[in-house]
Amino acid sequence: MTRRDLIQKWLTYGLGLLPVWLADAYILPRYPLWGVTPMLLPLAAAAVAVLEGAYAGTGFGLAVGLLWELAYPGGFGGLVFFLALAGMVMGAVSQYALSQSFPGCLICAAGVLGLLGLLRVARGLLINAAPLHQLLQVAVPEFLWSLAWTPLVWLLFRAIYNRVGGTRLA
Repeated sequence: MTRRDLIQKWLTYGLGLLPVWLADAYILPRYPLWGVTPMLLPLAAAAVAVLEGAYAGTGFGLAVGLLWELAYPGGFGGLVFFLALAGMVMGAVSQYALSQSFPGCLICAAGVLGLLGLLRVARGLLINAAPLHQLLQVAVPEFLWSLAWTPLVWLLFRAIYNRVGGTRLA
């Protein structure tokens, strides 16, 4: 790919992230299910990491983490590092252990959402925010509701990949 093709490819991925972020930040919080709203940004990082591999997954995860930290109040910068590392791991796992397909994306998305949920529960326990059963009453529905959005996010980024990506991997 030429430099122009690479710039066009990543700008297109960035434009594909825009509706995911708008839904995550402005639309879905108005309609909570089970009292929680889904997290779509980790799903976007998972989809691109599965499609593009470890190096590109790291960069896209870093960008998604930076967007997440800047767009939502109360961040401490940890999501930038977490999503960059998650993008690298998901990209490597999908390249070498799983197939670069929807089932692979679903497994990677479940892994990153599960780990993020566990970290949030651990933080809640550490700062004495609530008892464990109350934290799990939020974390489990949030995990399931977020995972339910994986097919739509996958289809969006798969369409982008088919249009501007490299060689077809799956």
